[in-house]
Amino acid sequence: MSQADVSYSCGSCGYPLNLTSSNRVTSGIGSDYSKSLKKGFISFLSIDHSRFTQVDEVKCLPVSWGRDRSKTKLLCRKCGLFIGYGYGDSPSALCGFDSPTSSGSSFKKITIKIRALQPSEE
Repeated sequence: MSQADVSYSCGSCGYPLNLTSSNRVTSGIGSDYSKSLKKGFISFLSIDHSRFTQVDEVKCLPVSWGRDRSKTKLLCRKCGLFIGYGYGDSPSALCGFDSPTSSGSSFKKITIKIRALQPSEE
């Protein structure tokens, strides 16, 4: 971690979330990045799954709609504060089909609420 990196903790209880500013998605800073900042979210490349409790919110829409992705709520493991979302491919098991893969193991996109974070003192 470079000297300019910032580590983030839960904004409510201070539990270290193992998120760093160097792991934020900043490529393509432009209109999409500005829109997500205005909505109060920032994206990260990866997260430490052990720092979060995950709650699946799968929307099983028809494939023809083009939205075949699951959305998983990420909650602080210590206090349960809503931190953000992880997005991935929709696991078939949660839509009524058997699936060999486990849900929530990897995400294609991770968005974290800016107001749910605080800089760590580490």
